Amino acid sequence: MIFGFYPLRFEFCAREPIYFPPGKSANILRGAFGLIFRRLVCDPQCRSARTCERRAVCPYARLFEPAALQPGPSGFVDWPRPFVFRATHLDARSIDAGAPFYFDLHLFDLTMPTLRHFVTAFAELAREGLGPALGRDELTSVWQLDRHHRPAKLLDENVGAPLELSLATSAEAVTHARVRFLTPTELKSGHQLAPRPEFAVLAARARDRISSLRALYGPGPLDIDFRGFGERAAKIQMTRCVLTHVAIERRSTRTGQTHPLGGFTGEAEYEGELAEFVPYLEAAQWTGVGRQTVWGKGEITLEALATKAQTEQETK
Repeated sequence: MIFGFYPLRFEFCAREPIYFPPGKSANILRGAFGLIFRRLVCDPQCRSARTCERRAVCPYARLFEPAALQPGPSGFVDWPRPFVFRATHLDARSIDAGAPFYFDLHLFDLTMPTLRHFVTAFAELAREGLGPALGRDELTSVWQLDRHHRPAKLLDENVGAPLELSLATSAEAVTHARVRFLTPTELKSGHQLAPRPEFAVLAARARDRISSLRALYGPGPLDIDFRGFGERAAKIQMTRCVLTHVAIERRSTRTGQTHPLGGFTGEAEYEGELAEFVPYLEAAQWTGVGRQTVWGKGEITLEALATKAQTEQETK
C-alpha cells in the first residue's frame, strides 16, 4: 500500500525574455521536452515510435509515447506517460532576461529512473528557446523535493530514493474535505464526462490512475477491493461545489492538429467517512487526476479536516 515516485524541481535563469501563455505552461514544457528528447535519442530515420522496431528499448518510446508491446486489457493499449509537469505558477507570466524561474516534474517510473534524459533535454533549451517567442534560458540546478514540495537534495544525473506515500487508511478520523481543481479537469464516468466531481467519480479516477502507474512503472497494481472501494466512496456526499468551465486549446507542432485542453476548475467540499480516501487524494495531488494529465490538466490540492466547523472556518 505504498505509492512511490520522484518529485523533482528544475531551476533556470532566463537569458532572454520568456512568456508563458495562460493555461499552457505545462503543455509548452511537455512539447519542448518531447521535441528535443526525440531528436537526441531517436534514429533520424524513425517515423513513428509506435511502429519502431526498437520500441521496447527506446527511451523516447518508453517515456514520451508509451504503449503496450502486445495486446492487453482495455485501457492499457496507450499507457499513461510516467511523468507530469507542474507549472501553473508560470501561466500568463513574462520572465525577464536574467530572472530565475522553475517548474516541477513528477516522475513515476521506478523501474528505469531517467533523470539524465530530462537534464540533457532541458539543458538544450539554452540553444532552442522556450515559449512562443523561443526565449533562451539556462538550466542552473535540479532538486529532489520532499513531501512538502520543498527542495531537499541537489541532484546531478542520478535521483535518490523515491518519495513514498502510504495509501493505508488515515489513522485520524476525517469527516470533511475540500478539493481545489487548479487546472482544467475532466473526469470520466462510464463513457461520458462527469459534469461535476461527485466524490465516487473523483475517488475512482484517483485510485485507477495510481493503480495504473504502479502496474506499469512500479511494483504492481493495487491489491485492494476495487468494488468495495467504489461502494464506500458512493456514500460520501458533496456539500458544496463551485466550478468554472474553461475552454483552452493546444496546437501540436508535430502534427498541426488542435486539441482541447478545457475542463472545470474551482472547488468542491465533501462530507462522510473520508479516512480511507484521504491517502489516495493526497497522492493525486502529485499524479493529477482525470484526462490528459500530461498536458497539465487535473492538478488538485486537498484539505482534509476532521470537523465541519473547521471546513467552514477555513472557507471564511
